[in-house]
Amino acid sequence: MPINLILLIAALLVSWLVFRWLFTVIKSSATTAISIAVIVLLLQLGFGIGPEKLWNEITNIPQTFQQLFKK
Repeated sequence: MPINLILLIAALLVSWLVFRWLFTVIKSSATTAISIAVIVLLLQLGFGIGPEKLWNEITNIPQTFQQLFKK
């Protein structure tokens, strides 16, 4: 079997695996981004909670847990 054929097959396999991994990462990222956008939109429309308030609460999570466990 010529070395060029082996190299071609290996390159195709590696390319396929990288493409498949990249597709999985992009799909997962897009799903997460859409989920976050829906949650923020629902909070804003349903309760009047804007992204700034949500971000402030996210950054205060460690302090909130500390206060809960102190009691």
